[in-house]
Amino acid sequence: MNKGLKTALATIALAQFLKIPIKQLETGRWDWRLFFETGGMPSSHSAGVSALATFIALERGVRTIDFALAALFGLIVMYDAQGVRRQAGELALRLNELAEEVKKLEGDPKQTVYHKRQRQLRARLGHEPIEVVGGALLGMATGALSYWACRRRKRMV
Repeated sequence: MNKGLKTALATIALAQFLKIPIKQLETGRWDWRLFFETGGMPSSHSAGVSALATFIALERGVRTIDFALAALFGLIVMYDAQGVRRQAGELALRLNELAEEVKKLEGDPKQTVYHKRQRQLRARLGHEPIEVVGGALLGMATGALSYWACRRRKRMV
């Protein structure tokens, strides 16, 4: 597998892992399921595409078509992560709230307090802009570290 792809995939995994301790600092509890979920800080989508673009920029140069493709692809992914996908997540939240309101209006006598439905729409789809920026910064750092590590290995051989 090529080094740029390895870098991007490793960065995605790192970003997904980092969501767990970051969320633990916010809530006080560990939630290992976050590793397999979308949304949250940092954006693994942004981290992966930024790592790839950074690695390519350092390896091949910013004037190459390789970097242009990676940068454009990255911008589209990051825009989508904080735009369209975030809006879909907010819509899912509202639909879940409406479903709860309908259940309450039905007046089910067996329910004193409404318990959330088991099959709610996934609301954690997209990212806040700060989560996208956090992912992009993580990606640039790992892309640069990977490039320098590869360069150092080449010199030793």
